[in-house]
Amino acid sequence: MLNPLSHPGAPRDDCFSFYLPWTRVQRGRGECAGGYGATALNMKRDPLHIKTKGEEFPLTLGRDVSGVVMECGLDVRYFKPGDEVWAAVPPWKQGTLSEFVVVSGNEVSLKPKSLTHTQAASLPYVALTAWSAIHKVGGLNDKNCTGKRVLILGASGGVGTFAIQVMKAWAAHVTAVCSQDASELVRKLGADDVIDYRSGNMEEQLKSLKPFDFILDNVGGSTETWALNFLKKWSGATYVTLVTPFLLNMDRLGIADGMLQTGVTMGSKTLKHFWQGVHYRWAFFMASGLYLDDIAKLVDEGKIQPVIEKTFPFSKVPEAFLKVERGHARGKTVINVI
Repeated sequence: MLNPLSHPGAPRDDCFSFYLPWTRVQRGRGECAGGYGATALNMKRDPLHIKTKGEEFPLTLGRDVSGVVMECGLDVRYFKPGDEVWAAVPPWKQGTLSEFVVVSGNEVSLKPKSLTHTQAASLPYVALTAWSAIHKVGGLNDKNCTGKRVLILGASGGVGTFAIQVMKAWAAHVTAVCSQDASELVRKLGADDVIDYRSGNMEEQLKSLKPFDFILDNVGGSTETWALNFLKKWSGATYVTLVTPFLLNMDRLGIADGMLQTGVTMGSKTLKHFWQGVHYRWAFFMASGLYLDDIAKLVDEGKIQPVIEKTFPFSKVPEAFLKVERGHARGKTVINVI
């Protein structure tokens, strides 16, 4: 066994390490996860090109982890060795596709008792990404969501399948946009209406429905040029997209100019749509053990279930990457490490 204190990733006072016997790989907008039982890969959400000063290759992939605590730093108060936990690590840290992972105490939560580690590792990154968009940015919760009309674009991937279940747990009316072959999956998860984006008349189908209070966009591209037309005007309706130019601007222009350009773009779009009677927002993944506590409660109440598309052995990680890179995910791809 590896001694965590003998390598540069040794736990600091506010960190602890996990032993990971399994691993899972997942396709979402660029993310990876690992843990005691599973690790996940999200190609478009794991910004491998952004490095912390002093970091060198090799870079470790993976964002999610479900595992058993091996050691705790002196400042860790809420966990102890032997606890079964789950987490998602921020993009600027080394990933979780590894036998041992070091994470900060505020990024960790006790794993849902109703899930295996393999199942649990499929959720944290996409769950926290969706939670950020829906709750933190969108302002929706179990107290104000009843009867709200919600449109989810890109509903069959990791973020989409989680978002459907949260919205239904909070009594919203959900319309899901996905391909026809994923319609059965999203209906099983609770979607009230399902629209096939390949049908050729998607916008006509949306026009036949009542306007929406909230739109979650997992697709990006030209979507926002037409999607905001389906919001209820002047009623507090909100469009939140998870596909932003933030990382591309940083790559293209550098950190300072990239952040400036991102701020200008975000501000101009927000103001433009505000004068058209709707709220326009960007959302990003947020690592949070507290949010995972809330999510774990929903899981153990039976309101959220993991959606895993395929499992690979650890020896076939390259094949797993190829699979998630092809896209059109129906939930998560999991890799068993041991």
